[in-house]
Amino acid sequence: MIDRGRHNLLGIMINAVDYEAATSWIVQAAKERRPFATSALAVHGVMTGYLDREHRYRLNRLHLVTPDGQPVRWALNWIHRVKLTDRVYGPNLTLEVCREASEHGLPIFLYGSRDETLQLLSRKLVEKVPGLEIAGMRQSRFRQMSPDEKREMVEEIRTSGARIVLVGLGCPRQEVWAYECAQELSMPVLAVGAAFDFHGGIRAQAPAALQKRGLEWLFRLCCEPRRLWRRYLILNPYYLWLVFCQMSGIRRFDPGEETAPSQELRFG
Repeated sequence: MIDRGRHNLLGIMINAVDYEAATSWIVQAAKERRPFATSALAVHGVMTGYLDREHRYRLNRLHLVTPDGQPVRWALNWIHRVKLTDRVYGPNLTLEVCREASEHGLPIFLYGSRDETLQLLSRKLVEKVPGLEIAGMRQSRFRQMSPDEKREMVEEIRTSGARIVLVGLGCPRQEVWAYECAQELSMPVLAVGAAFDFHGGIRAQAPAALQKRGLEWLFRLCCEPRRLWRRYLILNPYYLWLVFCQMSGIRRFDPGEETAPSQELRFG
């Protein structure tokens, strides 16, 4: 089990952990019925926090932020010498947590995406993880929730018997959701993004060889160029420049340069 602490990357604090450590923390929190907000951040997630001081505040108050993308892992290794040999990829972390949840009798709740995706995802997860109990599902409203709707949603999850919530709302809405809801739910909340579509069979995953070389972005860009071109062709080079600036000492990225959110966004 690898846990080499939390380290500053462009002002975002990332945990230098492996799958075993991340899964252990999440399952332990589920057993103890305590809040544990988690996100697996790739380059886009890190850059969203870098560009938005309020969102940076939220990310830095999550209990666990794993290096989802290879370029995030590489940057941690280059800057902080943590010697991570693998990333902690959201879709894989999802399966690891589901396996442990099944073994320890911890039901899960699926929140986000569309009903068709949730139906496919739930069937696929139970096929991959025999014995996994899915306590409930709720699709995204694709809008902000009212205070009453948020209370209703929290109550539905709490009374379902779930002990872990998997959230697939897309970045950065799912991280906002985890930040705003984990405390009230008193259970682990995992923002796992594309894991819903990948495990549900809605979207294809990049070949393992591309993933290993940090080229998953290229595969996804080819699959969805109109939706993703700005994210990858603008943010990726900007990320590399900023990482160089941090490595060389040209710029200092202070995690304390953040702004507390002035109001709840209540994405749902």
